[in-house]
Amino acid sequence: MAFNFNGSFSLKLKPIGIDMVREEVNGLLIEGENIEMAFQTIRDQVIFTDKRIISIDVQGFTGTRKSYTTMPYSKIQYFSIQTPGFLELIPDSELFIMFSNTFTAKFDFKGNVDIGKIGRMISKYVLE
Repeated sequence: MAFNFNGSFSLKLKPIGIDMVREEVNGLLIEGENIEMAFQTIRDQVIFTDKRIISIDVQGFTGTRKSYTTMPYSKIQYFSIQTPGFLELIPDSELFIMFSNTFTAKFDFKGNVDIGKIGRMISKYVLE
């Protein structure tokens, strides 16, 4: 289950290409908004744009019902990243975000994800 910004959550995500983002997300983007990175669980997706984080929670047995939730970077109070350890067999990393409404989000990234790049991207959009 993806997050809906009503309570804390934790997701285990793997990177996907921008071309694999659900097509209907394009209808949510505003003029000039671009997708920077995308990740998914088995069915759910989390998309980082240059304006916000978008969550797609695929619901039900058939997966035809979906819940879309967004949170702009301007609502981030702080975040932290954890890099994988040296010579770990599975190089997982973590991102923790605290939003201004006290909502917390924890992203567990599986595999080779450049967590530093994600941190720099969030910093860029939060500090602008």
